[in-house]
This record gives sequence, structure tokens and C-alpha cells, in this order.
Amino acid sequence: LGVFIVNGPDFHAFAPVLRDFLIYMYTIKGKSQKTVSEYALDLRTFFRFLKRLRGLVPPSLPFDEIPVDDVGLDLVKSVTLSDAYEFLSYAANERGNAAAARARKVSALRSYFRYLTGKAGVLQSNPLKELDSPRQRKSLPRYLSFEESLALLKSVDGKYAERNYAILTLFLQCGLRLSELVGINMNDIEDGFLRVTGKGNKERFVYLSPAALDAIEAYKAVRPTPKAGHSNALFLSRNRQRISPKTVQWMVKRFISEAGLDPTRYSTHKLRHTAATLMYRSGVDLRVLQEILGHTNLGTTQIYTHINDEKLQQAALQNPISKVNLAAQISQKKKVSAVPPAETENGAES
Repeated sequence: LGVFIVNGPDFHAFAPVLRDFLIYMYTIKGKSQKTVSEYALDLRTFFRFLKRLRGLVPPSLPFDEIPVDDVGLDLVKSVTLSDAYEFLSYAANERGNAAAARARKVSALRSYFRYLTGKAGVLQSNPLKELDSPRQRKSLPRYLSFEESLALLKSVDGKYAERNYAILTLFLQCGLRLSELVGINMNDIEDGFLRVTGKGNKERFVYLSPAALDAIEAYKAVRPTPKAGHSNALFLSRNRQRISPKTVQWMVKRFISEAGLDPTRYSTHKLRHTAATLMYRSGVDLRVLQEILGHTNLGTTQIYTHINDEKLQQAALQNPISKVNLAAQISQKKKVSAVPPAETENGAES
């Protein structure tokens, strides 16, 4: 559990009924450290809320100081669907959690109570089986155009130019996640392919273009001698250790600004969206794109089908109605109908 104490909450501060689930998610389900740490934070918040709701702690005790190391099975068994919805209301109104953050809490609670019911066998029925997730606004992914991507690559300079250029190239050409990029090892590159370890420790292979391979080789030529324990890490920080996600994020923001783009609108993940969008617009099959990006479900990849302006335009033009132009005739018809009718000799309209 040491990795979580360094990178997330101290798991020793969790009761066994909670800790066992978190260990199961990491060791058996293969969830990432980040995901398990987020589950831990969400469950801690929920049981702090529940203890206050039940009057199990003094009202004067600050919320963030409510312990969860004493959460027992009796408290867990007392959870109802109403408790969960009241908790989500608290998360929205008191803690200001947006729909996405509340949806993550729903996911954590669902997973936890499924585990208690199906795996641990400590509950006969799942009280949160019908727990609904808040509706989230579906927004299209933000991405750079080809010209903006080119400007970003051309903006790279400085002492670590070769490293930073290689990083940006892999983001823009391979659509890597941030965690995937910082986790690349020297032996992950072989025969023109990159072995990528994605979510849930799932591996996939991504083809490296000649441009990507050239960028990597240029960086390797100036790559510093790594410190002990970091010899296999491809990208190194100035301290000669595996580069951290924060360093990569900072670097990306810096060169986005250097390229004359808005750093508040673009991030490492937006570069992943950029790679996917450019590939899809260039005719890459959706299922191939799914494999490249490491999406478990095709539905996740399908969001890129909604951002291809050229295909939208083509679809509109293929509609047979698009070839019907009666605007001039309608205007003429309107003018004719606006002329007052002529009168007959006896005064009646003709």
C-alpha cells in the first residue's frame, strides 16, 4: 500500500471493510493507482457524510476530520438508496461538485456495493443497485487543427528541445494518454512499434511513423545518463529521473502559449483528441482508431464521428433535397399573390 500513501490517501486510515475493497480493485481488477485513489477519496467522503447524517460524530467536528477507520459492517449494512441520493445532493450543493464529479462518486459507490454483494458476500442484496448517475452534458472534444498542431511543434526550443519535441510528437501522432506517455520504457520501442500500457494495465501496440521514430532517436542522442532506478525510463526530467505528469503538463502549456494558442483551452488530453480527430478526418476506420486509442468500448471512440466538418458537409450535399432550389420561384410566387385582384364590371372580383 506504500504507493498509495505517496500518491494518494493513506489507506491505513481506512477501516478493513473499506480497505479490502480498495486492495481488491488494485490487485484483482487491475485498476490504476489513480483510479483506486479516487475511489478511496469518494468512499471516505461518503462515509464521513453518512456518519454526520446518522449523528455518529459531534456536529462541531470539521467534516474533513471525521475518521473512517472505525467504519463497521453495521454502518455499511444501514446504507439505503435515499442515503446515496442525499449524499449526491450534498456533493452538488455543499461541495460544489459538477455532474462529472458526482458521476464518479456514483461509480465508486456502485463498485463498492457490487463487491460487498457479489465478491465479499457480506450483503445479501445491493441497496444501491438502482442508483442512477447524474446526467452529464455531452460536449464535443476540443482539438487543434493541423495548422495549429504544426505551430505547436515549431514552437519547441530550449535546453530540452529534443525531449519535448519527441513528447509532443507522440501525443499528436499516437494519441497517448498522459499516464501512458510518462510510463514509456526504453524497451517498449521495437521494430517500429510502441508498446503502450493503458488503463487497467492493458497493453496495445501503436505503429510509430518515420517522423515519430526520428524524433525519438534525436532525443536518445542527447538523453542524459539516468539515475539509479530510472535507467529504463524513456523520458527523463532534469533530475535524470522518470519525467512526472506535472512536468509534462507544464511543458505542454508552455509551448501552447509559445505557439500563440490559449493554454486555458488546451492540455495534454486535448492533444490526444487532436491526434484522434486528425486521424479520423484523414479516413482512419473507427475500429482501427479504437485500437490505437485503447478504448474498451467503440461508443467512446464514436464521439469523433461528430466533429468531422467535411463529412457533415458531404452528408448535407448528398441529401437530394439539397439540389432543390425553389427560392427564386417562391419569391416570384409571393409577388404575384401580392397583386390586388382586378374587378369585373359589376364590382365583383375576377
